[in-house]
Amino acid sequence: MGQKTQNPDNSDATDFPWWLVLTLCIGAWLGYQIISDELYSEVFAILYKGISVTAFVTVTAFSLACVLGLLLAASVLSPYIVLRQIARFYIEVMRGIPILVLLFYIAFVGAPAIVASINYVFGAWLDTPMRTRDFPLIWRAIIALTLGYSAFIAEVFRAGIQAVSLGQKEAALSLGLTPINRFIYVTFPQAFRTILPPLGNDFIAMIKDSALVSVLGVADITQLGKIYAAGSFRFMETYNIVAYIYLLVTLLLSLALRRLEKHLRRTPVQDADR
Repeated sequence: MGQKTQNPDNSDATDFPWWLVLTLCIGAWLGYQIISDELYSEVFAILYKGISVTAFVTVTAFSLACVLGLLLAASVLSPYIVLRQIARFYIEVMRGIPILVLLFYIAFVGAPAIVASINYVFGAWLDTPMRTRDFPLIWRAIIALTLGYSAFIAEVFRAGIQAVSLGQKEAALSLGLTPINRFIYVTFPQAFRTILPPLGNDFIAMIKDSALVSVLGVADITQLGKIYAAGSFRFMETYNIVAYIYLLVTLLLSLALRRLEKHLRRTPVQDADR
């Protein structure tokens, strides 16, 4: 007795975000160093070249993972047991393999197998056989991230689709809509509200995991930082800037995602069961 109870739903309104103030102060200090310090400016200019590679890898892999994840979720919810079992097998296997291991596996096992298959099927039409070295490392990394994240995204889609009330689905069925039209016009638009926040979290996680592609020699932010630090021995300055770039991007996206979640919570939901 006598202790104040706090409503978790009102925590955002009562707790001042000192963590954000501290983060902004650190970010402002690093930003000032980049502008005023010649060494920091030089490091940032070098790492800046890797931002486009990181963005390309992340956006491409995430887009492909969303498409594959949606197909997997549809297969898991399919009335056909064969599709359900295949999709569940894929999801459980991929979720059990670390992303770093998957990167190595696709780069050094999967890529040679793909090249061998292409030569076997299209060898008669190719002037010269395709070599494994002709398979770009950046696309090996994209394929690995796509396969790994599609399993997690599939579970996000599945949970969102199953969260749609049965009344909505029955109403769509009573209108005579085909299964595809029911999904496109009724189920998916309503599931999107539930799917979007965790999907945004997965996108932020992929931005950070994209740093792993540096182990394959892909010239992203982390790889360029590794090369510069190894040659200049300026490890603190280099990795300060590397961390700063990733932190700046992920923090801005996290704040945008929180704002979106609040907006979605305030937006009333139309429920056909009422």
